[in-house]
Amino acid sequence: MNVTRTTPPRPLDVAAVFPQLGPLARPAMRLHPRPGSPSPYDSSIGGPLLWPAHQPWLYCDMWHEGPAAPMLPVAQLYARDVPLLRPPGRADLLQVLWCPFEHPPEYKPPTKLFWRTAADVTDVLAAPPEPSGAEYDGYVPEPCVLAPEQITEYPDFLELSRELQQQLSDVSAWRAAGVVVDDSYAIAPQEFYGRELSVAPGWKVGGWPPWGLTDPVARFCVACGAAMSPLLTIPSYEWNDAGKGWVPYEDQARAAPGDDSASNPPGVQVSRGNHLQLYVCPKFPGTGHPHTDLIQ
Repeated sequence: MNVTRTTPPRPLDVAAVFPQLGPLARPAMRLHPRPGSPSPYDSSIGGPLLWPAHQPWLYCDMWHEGPAAPMLPVAQLYARDVPLLRPPGRADLLQVLWCPFEHPPEYKPPTKLFWRTAADVTDVLAAPPEPSGAEYDGYVPEPCVLAPEQITEYPDFLELSRELQQQLSDVSAWRAAGVVVDDSYAIAPQEFYGRELSVAPGWKVGGWPPWGLTDPVARFCVACGAAMSPLLTIPSYEWNDAGKGWVPYEDQARAAPGDDSASNPPGVQVSRGNHLQLYVCPKFPGTGHPHTDLIQ
């Protein structure tokens, strides 16, 4: 199944209006999961993994009652489909699994990452274990195929310098550049930046992380101290009513308020409506330098 999704262009080139943003631009790849029947040889959300038959499946036996729970596939991403991955060494495949139960103290589903070389997996596990339970249905992703699309992002408003925050919050600075600010944003034009011009919602690789539950928190590799990079955003929706400008052209006819079937095809709900952000060490991903994650 070939899926295409196209994000509408942003209402304006914000870096032309505020040149200080130009050096802060980052590529991101929106994954656009949509209902389908992926195989182990496809990139997917919630689909079957290219898992070696000889490798034991992962189970989690902590923090919940009953027998050990099998960890569940969350994402499988081939570098051919998502070139922003930059996998280590010969690897060309990223697999992400999680326990479908929240673990204290942060009360989030713990994740595991595997970087693989697909050609090395010649005997694929035929029957991975079925979910034995979950804290919420939203921790059992529905299988989805992907329509990766590269875009450009700018930092969340909270990550900007105080000077830039002040400029973006001043409607006269926008008007001086010839930008007509909608009346709904006239009092707080920084919300226009935040909702329509900076960080894209939804499943994505790379780019800038979303903030809101907390102020920005730098993440550092516990093995080498390097500043960690955003790898994957696992969201609770592809868009919401405040960010309808990010709805792909192909979905706009179905983007009715509150329609989760359109805005959340995998059915994932992270910590009751938040996002799980995965970070990796940019120097040594997948080589003993553990990833970290954060709920936002």
